[in-house]
Amino acid sequence: MKILFDFLPILLFFAAFKLAGSRPDDAATFASEHFGFLVSGGTVGAGEAPVLLATLVVIVATFAQIGWLIAHGRKVDTMLWVSLGLVTVLGGATVWFHNETFIKWKPSVLYWVMGTAFWLSQALFRKNLLQTMIGEQLQLPPAVWRNLNLMWIGFFAFMGLANLYVAYSFPTDIWVNFKLFGGIGLMLLFTLAQGLYLSRHMKTGDE
Repeated sequence: MKILFDFLPILLFFAAFKLAGSRPDDAATFASEHFGFLVSGGTVGAGEAPVLLATLVVIVATFAQIGWLIAHGRKVDTMLWVSLGLVTVLGGATVWFHNETFIKWKPSVLYWVMGTAFWLSQALFRKNLLQTMIGEQLQLPPAVWRNLNLMWIGFFAFMGLANLYVAYSFPTDIWVNFKLFGGIGLMLLFTLAQGLYLSRHMKTGDE
């Protein structure tokens, strides 16, 4: 359930884009009539309506996600706050300027912020964020924790570059598909690979 909750804004972005893209003229009319005040010039074209509406949906969904957590007394992760700031600023720029480039940069910036946080905490403060988050569930040697931290830094760097490559090399609908299926798929593969790496060291620790 937590995974579904975490990916909910992305799922809603995907659904809104596909729905609006199936009827772009109606989507443009709807966006102009209801959200024209948010757009420079007040009019949304058929070609830009799907991504603009999807961007508005993901902004609202992220606010709702944080609101639900606060209302239920749950902790809001720092990265979720960062994601909210990025989607509001870059998403707002996409809507106002009729330019999808801003929202396409959002995943990359978020990946790089997370990677930088993992790196700086280790380099400057000698604190392993990954160990801080899951250290109670796993007992591992310091060298293994350090390697895991480096793996995540590399993964975040790669994901940021991969997102921009797809965003600038393929049409927007391909990027939207990659944002959902590619992101989840690569995360799953990375997690499985990391699990294999961990299994060796966990077994050694038991022995």
